[in-house]
Amino acid sequence: MRIIAGAYRSRILKAPPGLATRPTSDRLRETLFNVLAPSIEGAAFLDLYAGSGAVGLEALSRGAASVTFVEREPAALKVLRANLAALGVRGGFEVHAGSVTAYLRSSTKTTPRPRPHAVVFLDPPYDAAQEYETVLGLLGATLAPILASGAVVVAEHRRKQRLEDSYGRLRRTRLLEQGDASLSFYAKDHGNT
Repeated sequence: MRIIAGAYRSRILKAPPGLATRPTSDRLRETLFNVLAPSIEGAAFLDLYAGSGAVGLEALSRGAASVTFVEREPAALKVLRANLAALGVRGGFEVHAGSVTAYLRSSTKTTPRPRPHAVVFLDPPYDAAQEYETVLGLLGATLAPILASGAVVVAEHRRKQRLEDSYGRLRRTRLLEQGDASLSFYAKDHGNT
């Protein structure tokens, strides 16, 4: 696993041992960031189920202003922090150790509120299918304020797993399939703002 482009290009990243964490492949990350390229520079990026941090670190490498990593597994957190240290990343990030739903629910209650995110990426364990419904539902409903105007929400999932076309105010705008994985892109519907 390596950083594809930007300031940390070609730097090698570690992955947590075992099969509990499934890092996004280099090829799929490259596809993801080719689509997201216009949205990354200066953006606040939210990496949910961050694992090794590969996706959020790619965003930092490509010019994101900040990345918030959310991960609860101790082994993944250890590798994520080791990857940040190995790359020499000193600022522009936060690591939240805990569940994604707890982080999302608390983010609307903290003062000051976190900067609205221009890009949200979520990649829960494939076997945790309910996480997609829960998190996309939260982002499309009560948590819509944590999304910046024009925000993009991207869910990585199994190709054979079909996500809904909409979750509250989130509407799918694009579906990319590559190998056994898919990327569903969502945008906030502004029709009823």
